[in-house]
Amino acid sequence: MDSAVPHLTHPAAQSAAGQVLGAIAWLAGAVDWLYDHWYFLVLAVSLCWGAGEMVVRRLAKRASAERMALELTPSRHFDPGLEEIFRRGVQLARASTSMPWWAPRRSKTVQIRLRADGSSALRYRVEGPAGAQRLLSITPFGPNVTVERAQPIADKPREHVVRAEFILRGKLTGPLREVPLDPDPLQPLVDAVSDLRAELGDLAEVRLDIQRAPKWALRARRLQLMSAARRRERRDTQRVGRWVRQDATGIEDSLLWNLQALVTGKDGSGGRRLVMPPVPRRVDPGEALGKLADDDDLVRVQLLVMCASNTGGRAEARLAQLQAAFDIFGGSSRWAMRGWRLGPWRVGADQWPTRRGFERRWQLGQCQPPRANWVRLDELVGLLKPPTLYCRLPLLAGDLPTFEHGNPDLLLQGIYRKSDGRTRLVATHTAETLFECGVGKAGGGKTERALAQAIAWAHSGGGLMFVDPHRDSWARAATFLAHDHLMERIALIDLSTAGPSPMLSSWNPIAMHHGQAPHEVVEAVTDAFAAVLGWDDATAPRALTILTSCLAVLVAVNQAACQAGRSEDQATLFHIRALISDDGFRRTALAAVADRLDEETRQWWQKVFPTFLPDAFAVVLNPLARLAAHPVTRAFLGQPVGVYNSRAAMDQGMIVWVCPGGNGPTDRLLTALLARDLLRAVRSRRDTPEGQRRLFKLYFDELITLTGAAPETIASMFEDFRKYRATVHGMTQLLGRLPAPVRMSLTQNASTLASTAGSQSAIAPITAEWGDKPTAGEVATLDRYEHYISLTVNGRRIGPVRLTGPHLDEVFADYARPRMVAALERAARATAEAQPLTELLARAAAQQDRVRAFVTERAPAAAADVQLSKPEKRYT
Repeated sequence: MDSAVPHLTHPAAQSAAGQVLGAIAWLAGAVDWLYDHWYFLVLAVSLCWGAGEMVVRRLAKRASAERMALELTPSRHFDPGLEEIFRRGVQLARASTSMPWWAPRRSKTVQIRLRADGSSALRYRVEGPAGAQRLLSITPFGPNVTVERAQPIADKPREHVVRAEFILRGKLTGPLREVPLDPDPLQPLVDAVSDLRAELGDLAEVRLDIQRAPKWALRARRLQLMSAARRRERRDTQRVGRWVRQDATGIEDSLLWNLQALVTGKDGSGGRRLVMPPVPRRVDPGEALGKLADDDDLVRVQLLVMCASNTGGRAEARLAQLQAAFDIFGGSSRWAMRGWRLGPWRVGADQWPTRRGFERRWQLGQCQPPRANWVRLDELVGLLKPPTLYCRLPLLAGDLPTFEHGNPDLLLQGIYRKSDGRTRLVATHTAETLFECGVGKAGGGKTERALAQAIAWAHSGGGLMFVDPHRDSWARAATFLAHDHLMERIALIDLSTAGPSPMLSSWNPIAMHHGQAPHEVVEAVTDAFAAVLGWDDATAPRALTILTSCLAVLVAVNQAACQAGRSEDQATLFHIRALISDDGFRRTALAAVADRLDEETRQWWQKVFPTFLPDAFAVVLNPLARLAAHPVTRAFLGQPVGVYNSRAAMDQGMIVWVCPGGNGPTDRLLTALLARDLLRAVRSRRDTPEGQRRLFKLYFDELITLTGAAPETIASMFEDFRKYRATVHGMTQLLGRLPAPVRMSLTQNASTLASTAGSQSAIAPITAEWGDKPTAGEVATLDRYEHYISLTVNGRRIGPVRLTGPHLDEVFADYARPRMVAALERAARATAEAQPLTELLARAAAQQDRVRAFVTERAPAAAADVQLSKPEKRYT
């Protein structure tokens, strides 16, 4: 013991001990000082944190400035699979890291923007690092999605703005609900913004930021979850142990236990039963961590929503609708607004202190998600793609223009009812609405819709021709056309002979006083006869040759009469019979126009014609005899100078109503002549520069009747008229009953395809063109005046959408002039120079002698004695 004393008191040891004690005393003093002056420590920490945050924010702002935006536009047949959507999610997660090494994590994000402002149903944009543009531009969706570089969006300030941030609530390790792709998961969001009104400044935007999960944050979250699970298991075990001991004690102290001891003579009071407490079970990591158990495809997300409007209350109501739309994703976890509610007030992203951070993240595109917002990519499949074909998109003014009365650039199509019950008249652009087809049962509203369009077009200054075999359309439209500024442009060609004193106009298909090309007139008339009678080069070559040669002579006669200033002496179709059966008239006519006929035609009349037997001409003479036997066609076609001139009607913007008046063989032949002349007249517009051709619209009611007379002619109209600034609107009850050429040309070139109710078998060809969406069953159950219709707007197909056909008494109530209908009728017939049927028949009967006198005057005396080799007895 004595020897140890000098060692402990060694100077070096004493110095070291003193230093240790001094350091401890200094630390104690420092702690005491910091305790007394704690605010200095807080200030220092705050300054360090503020400086670091400032540096991070500046770096993040700089990194966020180097971003790009892509806009994705899906086609109407976009139908991705789960694998395609999942691959897109992987691309987005990978693209979020395409940033410089110095970029803070909050700037490493890819943002999906779903935006609606009333100009479009839902715009789908992707914004991300500039270095990821190539990665994001090549999508697994293929050609069904168009990816274009998008420009920044500059929003005008709105008076009312609400903001919200959504956080995952519920079981944080549980997944969101697995939402099927049919119907589209975006449908609730689309429905929530379907009634946006651009004129009120409405705006709604959803932004979903996707960020790859940092490993350290994920490990820390797992440790937290595992620790919480173990604590929860221990608490549960302890609680169960207490319950077991309480149950055992309660049993031993019970009356039944004591009675049993008295009966058996065993005293159980000597000791208690040994109770084994339950052992805590091992925590399963998969069960405790849930979707956070695996690293694969795990991302952090930030969901921000902003709604605005210039009208009070609309922004708040829109946010409530969007909140309800996100409820469809709710499963064991769900999306809920971040913040808390105090009575009628809600404290959230719109209030201090969180509003400033929300604005920074919104403007710079930065992602600082809440700790709970961990999701797997397969939980986001509904938001990782644009709207698919299973999404019903509303029609906005930017998709389908609103009709304006008196605007010739817009063509009325129907009435669209919005999701909020409001209606508007919708239209297509006149310049790109080339051919239209309406199908449906009788009385369904297809003719009413066509009449509404025609009346609106007429009041805007356009020219049109409405061909209706039954004349009902004229009586329906007259009330709304009876205006002084329209009467001078309206002509009624009515062949129905209604009333006790029928009034008819007139037309000479082979007249030349309008300056037509002779070969075009001959071709038009010949083709009309061939179409109705079934002639072609294989079955009736002789009939075609005879008719063509006869028409060539008569057209030459008419050309000579017009050049001589004697248009009243022109021949008509009925002179074909005289040219064939009257030798004297034939010789005189040939001599009178010999200088106008080509050598081949003259040789045919001199050498070939005389060789034909009389029976060879019956195929040509029979249809002419039927035309001559009918008083209406005899009067209408038997005038030398007809008033009807389809080319003049087009060039002058006339409103022409043509009512052929029947469906018999004679009526079909007359309809074929009218149709072929119309085709000739439209094609003749090639002599006018394209910019000077006046747009002319043709409306064909009862296409089955019209195409029965001239199928190839009608088909050619649907194929060729676009080139000459003429459009066709056809209506039929059954698409299947149309001839194949007409049906194929119509469906191929139709800018507008519409169907009212009808039988499913009749409607099936139309719904097949739409891909059976809607189905034939849905269309078959439509109410009267309801249509499903597909339209073309800005080169893009819209629909099929459901429209209500415009009813004339409602849409054009201000145009109705019932007291002026009689005046309109008189003016329309006066413009068509309609005359009593009896007068026209008398003039047609006298025309034979007038033409004979004219050709006799022109025929040289020597030529009049020319004898053809055909025996005279063959014509008796």
